[in-house]
Amino acid sequence: MVLIMIPRMVVSFKRISEVFKTKSKVLEKNNPINVKSVKGDIEFKNVCFRYPGSNTDVLKNINIKIKSGSVTAFIGSTGSGKSTLVNLIPRFFDVTDGSILIDGKDIKDFSLESLRNVIGYVPQKGWLQTGTIMSNIMYGSLKKDKDLMIKSAKISESFDFINEKEKKFDSEISAGGTNVSGGQRQRLSIARAIAKKPDIFIFDDSFSALDFKTEANIRKNLNKELNDKTILIVSSRISSVMHAEKIIVLNEGVIVGVGTHEELSKSCKVYKEIKTSQLGGESDE
Repeated sequence: MVLIMIPRMVVSFKRISEVFKTKSKVLEKNNPINVKSVKGDIEFKNVCFRYPGSNTDVLKNINIKIKSGSVTAFIGSTGSGKSTLVNLIPRFFDVTDGSILIDGKDIKDFSLESLRNVIGYVPQKGWLQTGTIMSNIMYGSLKKDKDLMIKSAKISESFDFINEKEKKFDSEISAGGTNVSGGQRQRLSIARAIAKKPDIFIFDDSFSALDFKTEANIRKNLNKELNDKTILIVSSRISSVMHAEKIIVLNEGVIVGVGTHEELSKSCKVYKEIKTSQLGGESDE
């Protein structure tokens, strides 16, 4: 057994060592800006992006201005670049060309910690930590505020299913959240972002596992309770974006339409095709 395990151990050790020795390509400047909060204005200036090792840009000449306190949505087919676009804001990757500004300052001028502290990011696949519902919701919050936890659960439409559990907020969560449904994982991930109290919210297709009624209730709650925050919504579903103040349509890494649902329904071919395929030409109620 020892002779079998030692070669395996050596190979595993080499792989783990490679991970620890790998240096991040997303680096801070000397003496970066540290902020506790931001107004939430976002601007993309001639942004292009390509993944490492690729010769082709997946985003091309992106120019967008997003006002603080507004709801902006991004829609497009699979592979259009919408998730890549919003992932550039918290610097999961750095732009290849151009720049992204928050409140008029290049995001590369901020420290990574303070930049990511003012952003609440909810991915499509909500990942929960081993612990309890309470520890997961309050994971990013500096203060363990019970009222904030309950408010976050209510805004995310999580409160009812939590209250039905025997231990309520003390109910156990397994690694990855495998002991709750996909929709419940997404709602708890949304609650976690809200409890963090950021100035900018990014919902990266994070309503995909929810039924239409629950999604509509969450959007209504967000508009009511977080109307002073900058909210970005990425989705492939028309129902998730149609009520946004500004909708940005992407196709193969290029912006092909900007406007409201009504405007794009008349002027943007790609948006009309998505609308027809999902709503079948039905009313927008």
